[in-house]
Amino acid sequence: MAITSAVCNSFKQEILVGTHDFTAGTGDTFKVALYLSTANLDAATTIYTVTGETSGAGYSAGGEVLTSVTPALDGNSAVCDFGDIAFNNATITARGCLIYNSTKANRAVCVVNFGSDQISTGGNFTLVFPDPTSSQAIIRLS
Repeated sequence: MAITSAVCNSFKQEILVGTHDFTAGTGDTFKVALYLSTANLDAATTIYTVTGETSGAGYSAGGEVLTSVTPALDGNSAVCDFGDIAFNNATITARGCLIYNSTKANRAVCVVNFGSDQISTGGNFTLVFPDPTSSQAIIRLS
């Protein structure tokens, strides 16, 4: 089992047919779920799954709602950003996460591998999203 960082293949096709709406305030609801190293997540992931999801104090199955920032252009790339998010008073371990669209049948958007287990013991487990630039945005189309 492994977590491989990728924009999900199904998401790429769904963008072209207008399935997902990232518009801040009026668009779809996106969530982030945290996973253990035993999870099997990669470009072939199509929907949110509980298999391999982390558990513990400060974390609920399904994760948390993300605050979407309306996509913009950075040069010739369309970029998407989310507000940073904290799981407060958390006692959890996570190796990666899945961003998914809970409005649209929990369809997968992207998988992120943290590179190693990240552990929080009674503190805040915070996800800091990269700058929304053509070289760093969590989701970018060039």
